[in-house]
Amino acid sequence: MATSRVNTKVIVVGGGGTIGSSTALHLIRFGYMPSNVTVLDTYPIPSAQSAGNDLNKIMGIRLRNKVDLQLSLEARDMWKNDELFKPFFHNTGRLDCEGTEKGIASLRQQYQDLIDAGAGLEKTNEWLDSEDAILAKMPLLQRDNIEGWKAIFSKDGGWLAAGKAINAIGEELRSQGVKFGFGGAGSFKQPLFADDGMTCVGIETVDGTKYYADKVVLAAGAWSPTLVDLDDQCCSKAWVYAMIQLSPSEAAEYKNSPIVYNGDIGFFFEPNEDGVVKVCDEFPGFTRFKQHQPYGADRPKRISVPRSHAKHPADTYPDASEKSIRRAISTFLPRFADKELFNRALCWCTDTADASLLICEHPKWKNFILATGDSGHTFKLLPIIGKHVVELLEGNLAEDLAHAWRWRPGGDALKSRRAAPAKDLADMPGWNHDDTSQQVKLPR
Repeated sequence: MATSRVNTKVIVVGGGGTIGSSTALHLIRFGYMPSNVTVLDTYPIPSAQSAGNDLNKIMGIRLRNKVDLQLSLEARDMWKNDELFKPFFHNTGRLDCEGTEKGIASLRQQYQDLIDAGAGLEKTNEWLDSEDAILAKMPLLQRDNIEGWKAIFSKDGGWLAAGKAINAIGEELRSQGVKFGFGGAGSFKQPLFADDGMTCVGIETVDGTKYYADKVVLAAGAWSPTLVDLDDQCCSKAWVYAMIQLSPSEAAEYKNSPIVYNGDIGFFFEPNEDGVVKVCDEFPGFTRFKQHQPYGADRPKRISVPRSHAKHPADTYPDASEKSIRRAISTFLPRFADKELFNRALCWCTDTADASLLICEHPKWKNFILATGDSGHTFKLLPIIGKHVVELLEGNLAEDLAHAWRWRPGGDALKSRRAAPAKDLADMPGWNHDDTSQQVKLPR
């Protein structure tokens, strides 16, 4: 075991979420002493305000940038074979559908990119050129609702039991003896520096607790740009979902159904073990711009500030979201169009301009590592993303990953690579919210 790993102390801020929990896990797997690893979060792992603490997330291989293929294949292998993760991968398949001329053209290019990747993906991905072909994969769709659709069927796709997977990491970390801080003792206030004012030696939390370490990893997801100044590289946005309850007989009909996704409508998952179906619409997201001063900024600036559903459980989503969720149900699950919706919620992620992660040392602060910029597509990397964060800590991150994830101001994170810029919640009728948070008593 490397001496540096035995002695190095690491703090993971936001360790109850996707990138943070994965980083903590891989620190232990790399041989760091559990007593030298401290996981901090506002909520216990899995953090109640993490986008990853969810009923389910999509799993599949899609090539959005140059490093996607490597990471997706690496993650797929871990979901299938790693003892900690494989119970949470439901390999039901994935149907990506489009019905407009523009959408079909884009889908064809996606398919060609998969085939041309040289990774054997032609064996697991199939082009479906007709409604009959689509219905052969998902016979419970209604033919007149998919008229003119084309699709890619991915045999290696499916869904991930997201919150359960992060919880399993938490149980492993606790069993290994990792240290935790939650509530006020886990909520980031500011970095602590050596006398040179540039070398990070720890952090202070909002209750005044000071933690000292050799390395600090900030993996706070959508909250990252509100905590430290990221020079507008990340813009936090909310997406919406709602759930419907099926009867046992209804749920049995949909068991093992593939993910069905349409870029103009949304997507849904098979029922979980309790007969609950999560339905999402598809749109460029919502922002919540405020004047806010993150650490490192010399004055307040316009930042999209997430609003935690865990702290504000009475919050709703906009009227437009109710309509679009209902439209998705009417398209994919028309027989359930009149079912009551519940667990309506906003799920916060943070986009970069090019939809690549931001994983690098802060250019002004030595030993302060950023691990954020998920761009809504990072949960599938849960089993492996922390490994690459640890590689960065040790100076061994592959050159192509280091380049893709570098500090890179400029670009348009508000739009990112989505169809249009996000709309702000302040402009959306029907978004009802209280003025004060309902704090939950947390363990210390």
